[in-house]
Amino acid sequence: MNKCETRILSGCSRGLSEAVSILRAGGLVAFPTETVYGLGADAANELAIQKLVQVKKRPLSKPFSVLVPDLAIARSMAIFGSPAKKLAHAFWPGALTLVLPIHKNRKLPEQVSSNGGSIGLRIPAHPVANQLLRAFGGPVATPSANFSGKDSPTRAEHVVAEMSGLIDAVIDAGPCPLAKESTIVRLAGSEAQILRRGAIPQADIETVLGSKVTMA
Repeated sequence: MNKCETRILSGCSRGLSEAVSILRAGGLVAFPTETVYGLGADAANELAIQKLVQVKKRPLSKPFSVLVPDLAIARSMAIFGSPAKKLAHAFWPGALTLVLPIHKNRKLPEQVSSNGGSIGLRIPAHPVANQLLRAFGGPVATPSANFSGKDSPTRAEHVVAEMSGLIDAVIDAGPCPLAKESTIVRLAGSEAQILRRGAIPQADIETVLGSKVTMA
């Protein structure tokens, strides 16, 4: 992969505007969420997703989660049954990723849509992440900003140390408040399963759903 100059951007309006331009041009931008720093790419851009796969050194069988700015965009992409609606109402914006059946009319790269069957969605609570997503106006594929299998970064300098020269920009807005990855819950009908433990405890999820949740 060709080397590039990795720009350090601030979380102010000018920095966010530059980041949006990079994303729209098919580039990669690392930015903070309340959990860890994510590495963002336009979720609808096949070339951007291919670049994300190469930079992450991630197995093709492992799909990327997608960040969106609001529930309206999330619901335009995936099917929300009653359990999903309850969890979204309780924990969004926040550190919960919901894996849901994708709408059949949504055509996204396979690495995003898990071969067209499902998609992992989250609305982050971090103000910089949310402002970036709102300014971009669409879904952003956002795995953690590190090589696959490495520790997830919680500060901008962690991202720079590992990925400088490989990505277009890093938005430096300080450390991530939770410093812990999101909890991932897969929903299929009335069945809920935790795919990854994270910042939202299993007990809290079970309380909202009113039922036990299995672990993958």
